[in-house]
Amino acid sequence: MHNFSSILDYHLAQRPDAVAVAQEDRRLTVRRLHERVEQLASALTELGVGRGDVVALLLYNRPEFLELVYATNRIGAVFLPLNYRLSEEEWAYILGHARAKAIVTEAEFVRPVDRIAGKLDDLEHRILVDDPPAPDWTGYEALLDRHRGAHIPAVDVDPEDLQRLMYTSGTTSRPKGVRITYGNVQAKNLAHIVHFGLTAADTTLVCGPLYHVGGLDMPALATLYAGGGVVLQRRFDAEGALRAVQEHGVTNVWLAPAMVNAVLEVPDREAYDTGSVRFILGGGEKTPEPVLRRVMNAFPNAWFADAYGLTETVSGDTFLDREHALSKLGSVGRPVPHTRVRIVDDTGCELPAGELGEITLRGPKVFAGYWRDENATAAALRDGWFHTGDIGHLDEDGFLYIDDRKKDMIVSGGENIATPEVERVLYEYPAVLEAAVVGLTHPRWGEVPRAFVVFRPGASAGPEELREFCRERLAKFKVPARFDIVDELPRTPSGKVLKRTLRDIPAEG
Repeated sequence: MHNFSSILDYHLAQRPDAVAVAQEDRRLTVRRLHERVEQLASALTELGVGRGDVVALLLYNRPEFLELVYATNRIGAVFLPLNYRLSEEEWAYILGHARAKAIVTEAEFVRPVDRIAGKLDDLEHRILVDDPPAPDWTGYEALLDRHRGAHIPAVDVDPEDLQRLMYTSGTTSRPKGVRITYGNVQAKNLAHIVHFGLTAADTTLVCGPLYHVGGLDMPALATLYAGGGVVLQRRFDAEGALRAVQEHGVTNVWLAPAMVNAVLEVPDREAYDTGSVRFILGGGEKTPEPVLRRVMNAFPNAWFADAYGLTETVSGDTFLDREHALSKLGSVGRPVPHTRVRIVDDTGCELPAGELGEITLRGPKVFAGYWRDENATAAALRDGWFHTGDIGHLDEDGFLYIDDRKKDMIVSGGENIATPEVERVLYEYPAVLEAAVVGLTHPRWGEVPRAFVVFRPGASAGPEELREFCRERLAKFKVPARFDIVDELPRTPSGKVLKRTLRDIPAEG
């Protein structure tokens, strides 16, 4: 049985009174979660939602999100998490492209959804988790109430069947729908359980958005699969995250780079007991070494498992293990079980250790292709390997290092400059909180580095001070030719800096 929802049946028999999902004063035991999932599955069936139909989730982090994950899987439908930060036009494109049959959302999004609903021929049902329901909307709890006592067995599915659609953040052109199968999810869950030794004793804090693989899969679904529990934070709050760790005995958490910085900057961070945390999952972009060391000091019993992964692989392809947390600092580790990593050149030939090339991946976690986009699928999946578009290298021990996004590599006077190398140095400057480097067009060199810098509260520095600091630590051609001081860096919801946006900012003066 490959249906993810069937794991609830197992844990109902094993630990019915264990808390599966918690948020503020809400607690769902396994028994209560199972009941609500069966009610919801029955309700969706009554509405005509069935195998292969797409149900969109436009929700902040809340228990209903996870109920919908289980319930759609239970009847063989497909769930589609929507990024609540997108515009109406972007929602309309994704819902139309995915051919969503139903959408479940909360009061804040009723009006924008109503405005685009007329453009969506396939959208038949609008379901609202908040009461009372708006006109033309169905109440979520009312649906469940009508199906009390319902028993809906998890349908049989094949590993190749679609479990969900997740649209990429769209750093280039339109977002693409990533087809994630039951086999992908099962392979990911088992890989993370093996790598981290997840058990029913584990508790995952989810403070990243559940519409993203970081919040949903790093490692929340694997923790639930193993019988553990999850604590949901509606939206990320750094001090609230520390409070949740202390109150719930959280054992693990995924933190995007900006979230890591925010937690480290909480003024009274030392007042919170973080001793229960045994590992922290990083990722989204290469974590600078100075930040890694600060994290390890802030969580004394944890190791920072810097990671590499993509939506197309359900996240978490490589992790830096505890044994090598210091000796391989700066690496994102080695692959999880049944995942292979290979570095190739532009012709697809494998490169030896130490040489930079494109990162390619292979294994049961790799997605089935892009939804209704054969050209993008053919470009990404070639010769049995997923071509990520990221640049990295493997060392002699098989540890992966992320050097750059393929499109973000700066070529200056024929020399390649990996932007994270420059960013690492800037992070070492005491006044710098965050930094991002992009290429700036130059009449002689083609491109030169341009740095965007965010200072710590109350701190400052001049461009010449920063330049001199870099000169002492970098080759001359790698030193940024321009420094722009900004209040914050533009980021995707997964925490990746939107370097395309930075490249588009005019360089005045």
